[in-house]
Amino acid sequence: QALSEIAGMGGGGGDLQEMRARPLGERRVDLHGFCNPSDFQRSPYLSARGNIANIFRGSTEEGYKAYHADKYDEDKNPNGIINFGTSENKLCFDLMSKRLTQTDMNLMEPPLLQYPDWKGHMFLREEVARFLTYYCKAPAPLKAENVIVLNGCGSLFSALATVLCDPGEAVLIATPFYGGITQSVFLYGNVKLVYAYLDSKITGTSTRPFQLTVEKLEKALQDARAEGVTVRALILLNPQNPLGDIYSLSELRDYLEFAKRHELHVIVDEIYMLSVFDESATFHSVLGMDRLPDPQRTHVMWGISKDFAVSGIRFGTLYTENQDVANAVASLCYFHGVCGPVQHKVAQLLRDRDWINQVYLRANHARLKAAHTYVTDELKTLGVPFLNRNAGFFVWIDFRKYLKTGTFEEELLLWRRFLDNKVLLSCGKAFECSEPGWFRIIFADKTHRLQLGMQRIRKVLEEREQEILAEEKEQPCQSDQDGKADSTDEVIFVSRHQEPASAGSSNLGDLIGLLQQQMRSSDWLQKNTAEQFA
Repeated sequence: QALSEIAGMGGGGGDLQEMRARPLGERRVDLHGFCNPSDFQRSPYLSARGNIANIFRGSTEEGYKAYHADKYDEDKNPNGIINFGTSENKLCFDLMSKRLTQTDMNLMEPPLLQYPDWKGHMFLREEVARFLTYYCKAPAPLKAENVIVLNGCGSLFSALATVLCDPGEAVLIATPFYGGITQSVFLYGNVKLVYAYLDSKITGTSTRPFQLTVEKLEKALQDARAEGVTVRALILLNPQNPLGDIYSLSELRDYLEFAKRHELHVIVDEIYMLSVFDESATFHSVLGMDRLPDPQRTHVMWGISKDFAVSGIRFGTLYTENQDVANAVASLCYFHGVCGPVQHKVAQLLRDRDWINQVYLRANHARLKAAHTYVTDELKTLGVPFLNRNAGFFVWIDFRKYLKTGTFEEELLLWRRFLDNKVLLSCGKAFECSEPGWFRIIFADKTHRLQLGMQRIRKVLEEREQEILAEEKEQPCQSDQDGKADSTDEVIFVSRHQEPASAGSSNLGDLIGLLQQQMRSSDWLQKNTAEQFA
């Protein structure tokens, strides 16, 4: 409704439910993308639905389109844009291209060239069930009849939203979250998202920044219901994108029990489950739990695009014990099927347990860890706080000290400034983050691109720092704005968890490095100069 009005398409009716739901929609509508939807002209060739789809495409792809028009290439276009915005693993092309071109991959039999069961060929579904049983550490073998195959997890989100919710109903999700989900659930199913806003402050039951708690879910659900919005499901991302958090078993159980109390379906996206690259971190799959609180309303998705570094091969899978849900989603698989030859290749890939464990995962984890270390070391040198996690391809970075007024408009200007300097990042607004100034950077890239991209980021940040200092000298009395948090006032963990220093775990060099990092990340010395004291 709100989108239709903004786009000037009129908006039908004023029934009570729409009117009561409107405040929730209005509160979120300006956060859907980088551009104001009113900037777009209504097309006479499109329906109202078509115009809204057009707005979504235009508002979310500004940076992506700029990148594809001016891609960095070491030889052909060295001044092009480096993409640290799209969550892709670019570290394992050598391993995957070699494995996908071996002779066992090249099979062409009649069944592969004919219409399949829309849930997927049974040979693939059986292989997926065995694969998930093993890697999710399921207490009992998972069943092929509960497996559905589609062309990617975006299609799965779309199909699930359509079969679990009626138009205008909603799904609950914690922010910040991967923004593509908004399009997936809205464009076909006309399903909204209700946000449980997380923030960086350590207060009450939150023991880490952006921690998801049942209390926050309860509040978001009750607020939505108070405004007349019907919430049908909860989405959990584990590992979480963009934070990199991995939920503990007790946290997962709490979230699932919350959903059961309110009769909510739970859609669990575990697409980064094999991209946990440090031995100190342990991933727990929902499918590995001894007992699910509400198995008929628990639906788990996974795909190969992230964990196997092949985002160009569109394959996603859903595991659900609810056959009504499975059959309803399967009816939509007609639009989202995976072609036969690709189904064969994926089955061969998932079957090759020895290669996965001994070759691929070892190399992939080592490469991810090295790339993550390089980027986070650069951030420490710059004195930039960040969340140090060990899963996924991304680091969640705190650039708030580079925003003078601390607004989303200023965040967007900084994002465009990075783009003007030929590096594409993702800003917090794209993830519906409640605090301006947070950015996501993708580190799963080759060393030479990481080095050049970080140089370009450093240049922007140093220029911005000098500008803020110059502005504060001109207006010293306005150097501290009300409501703007000083970076030293916020508890932002630079390390994964803070441990007491001991003789065995740290040395003088580590302590000096930590002290230097803390000095760089504080602007106390900048604000409290001798001139200002005088």
